[in-house]
Amino acid sequence: MNARALGLLAVAQLAIGAAAIFARFALTAAGPLSVSALRMAIAAIPVVALAAFRGRYARYDEPTERRLGLAGLALAVHFGSWIASLQHASVAVSTLLVCSTPVFTEAWSLMRTRRVRPAVLAGIVLALAGVAIVAGTPSRSETTLGIALALCGAIAMGAYLQLVRASDPRYTTLAVVGRTYPVAAIVLGASALVTHAGVPNVAATAAWGGIFAMALISQLFGHTAINAAVRVLSATFVALTTLLEPLIAAIAAAFVFGERPAPFTAAGAGLILIAIALAIRAEAQSTL
Repeated sequence: MNARALGLLAVAQLAIGAAAIFARFALTAAGPLSVSALRMAIAAIPVVALAAFRGRYARYDEPTERRLGLAGLALAVHFGSWIASLQHASVAVSTLLVCSTPVFTEAWSLMRTRRVRPAVLAGIVLALAGVAIVAGTPSRSETTLGIALALCGAIAMGAYLQLVRASDPRYTTLAVVGRTYPVAAIVLGASALVTHAGVPNVAATAAWGGIFAMALISQLFGHTAINAAVRVLSATFVALTTLLEPLIAAIAAAFVFGERPAPFTAAGAGLILIAIALAIRAEAQSTL
């Protein structure tokens, strides 16, 4: 196992786990497409500048360029769908469903390789059970649209991880995000313009704070670290660790909003940690 990648992944999940809290503030003064577009645009600017400065656009491999273009589109769908789902479903259920990504990545892996990894499958089952416990009872009624949007976000993230992992290994992490982030920002920005979604008022400090926090902490650091990790770890394993996000969000919400954690949070967290341990073991064995 790559210890550096595991460390990056652990810290990244803390940053990404806080995204739901940041999104709640951002959505107080803007729609989901505007929030998503601004998040990606703010994160893309320094990434593109650094990638250009370091010559990360010099290498050109046509199949990889197409693949990363599609990955950028998948990233746009992921954020647009998930943030929109927060307006039509509770945070707990939305986060639970968007974290079902490993189910889809493992299903894709099974179809592609025809090889079943029992430890990973067991880990997915345990992790989903743990997330269900952590999420607890929904705080308000869910809608079919909210559930569909969250699942769409999960599938899109699974596609993104697979596309990035399959890209030319000569493309560094900076080269990858230097292509996928601006593509996602352009797609989301165009969608916001077409739907006439406005930006928050300058005086909406809470909303802008949430947007910048998502862009700089959750996106620029968290998702970039995941891009680095997925180059050396399997997409299913990386997706599986994202199941820590509902737990992190629940703990953060308890401190920020005074929300009472789900009754069996500790039990759910234990199942998630066991699931990740199983995935780590399976990943290590696959690299022997």
